[in-house]
Amino acid sequence: MTTTLVDRVRAFAQAELTSKEAYFDSLPEAPTVESVRLHEAGLANWWIPAAYGGPGVSLEDGVDVVSELAYGDGGFALGSIPTIIGTTVLQLCGDESLARPYLEGLARDGGFHAILAAEQDAGSELVRTSATYVQAGEEVVVSGDKYFSTNAATAAVLFALARSGGEDGGISVVVLPRDTPGIEIVKRWDMVGVRGSATYQVRLRDCAVPARHRLRGNGVRNLEIGLNASRILIAATAVGMARKVRDLAMEYAAVKHVKGAPLADNAVFAAKLGQIEMLVDVMRNQCRAAAAEFDRAMAAARSGDTTLYRVGTLRSALAAKMYCGQAGWQVATIGSEMFGGLGYTHDHPIGKLVRDLRHVGLVEGGDDVIRDLLYARYVVPTGRRR
Repeated sequence: MTTTLVDRVRAFAQAELTSKEAYFDSLPEAPTVESVRLHEAGLANWWIPAAYGGPGVSLEDGVDVVSELAYGDGGFALGSIPTIIGTTVLQLCGDESLARPYLEGLARDGGFHAILAAEQDAGSELVRTSATYVQAGEEVVVSGDKYFSTNAATAAVLFALARSGGEDGGISVVVLPRDTPGIEIVKRWDMVGVRGSATYQVRLRDCAVPARHRLRGNGVRNLEIGLNASRILIAATAVGMARKVRDLAMEYAAVKHVKGAPLADNAVFAAKLGQIEMLVDVMRNQCRAAAAEFDRAMAAARSGDTTLYRVGTLRSALAAKMYCGQAGWQVATIGSEMFGGLGYTHDHPIGKLVRDLRHVGLVEGGDDVIRDLLYARYVVPTGRRR
């Protein structure tokens, strides 16, 4: 990828997102006009391979794409991410006859895919999913309730995690076109932050699709592979928003005086901005390193290597997600304190950034979930790992 793509994304974010902070904090109607314009500009779903008509941008370079979108609006950037889970799972775990039409459709028409995994009782413990599927002749029938699903109302396709109603109780991912009878949007969640995205509660009642829509392999492991990509990109949103905090602080320092001198000349302020710059640099480097590992693993998987399926969750992706959530929240805290009372109001952009940055440590596995995964997969002796 040349810098031209990042420049284009930066220009898009400046024109379509940065100037509309109040709009993106008011729970805008989904899909937003801006998401349509992102596709028209040739910048949406940038990871879809060229073989399916997409730009074929690597995840490593996509870190900077997402950072620029998040600089404009964290919620908008977050809404652009979950589709990568479904497209990744389709490529590796679906028949080509199933995957190609959906991937080509995204590249051609834009839009979203959505994941139906989290449940009220199971939370982020995907192995405890209570949604079920049953084989009925040449069809698979899915029923259950899913708690949080970004873009579900407007997605072309839903990927539902469900447990077999048979004796084996195995867990699979079932691909549900959005117009499948029995899909009900229960409500849209009124999120505290990242309100430019749209997250829903969804009910499935006897949703019947052809049997080939049940993807091969263990459903939890399939989703884990896709979650590597989305977790890295969620971490990348923290990079963009932390950069925005830094720049707002510098703008403020140009007009604010403390003890008769410009704030920019204050040693305490300089130290805090130096701290933010260090955190931004480490966050970006961790995201790009994790993304590069994922790119290599995906290239091997497409050639038939099963390592990624066996591993499932990459350590570098978990580390990026947790580190950026914590470091981003540290930046948000430093930034809000710099603005004093303004930093705790809805009237200044810093207040929105504080709310938006908090999501990084919460979605797709809060810090405690990530810690447990790191421990169970990478700390305990190999023979005892889950």
